[in-house]
Amino acid sequence: MSNDTATKEQQILQVMRKVLTDIAKDTYTPSDLKHPLSESTIHSIRDCLSLISSREAEIAKENGQESKMRPRYVDEPASSVVVELDPGKFKPSKD
Repeated sequence: MSNDTATKEQQILQVMRKVLTDIAKDTYTPSDLKHPLSESTIHSIRDCLSLISSREAEIAKENGQESKMRPRYVDEPASSVVVELDPGKFKPSKD
């Protein structure tokens, strides 16, 4: 597969992901109301998003860009610590 084809395919996958997630956002319904989409349509949207994710992962792996990203909970401790160093904030001691 050439880079042009992969790029076009990636663009298609990105647009499809955006359209499907926009549909999900636009049709969000509180749990006490009937959802405007049928259960089968909701299931189909989920299936499509799953296939898109799988194909994006395959493309990344083929291009040697395998992702190590995974979902993370807000309260989950980070695996790295960022330490900000600003030399202007600290003055050397005069000992």
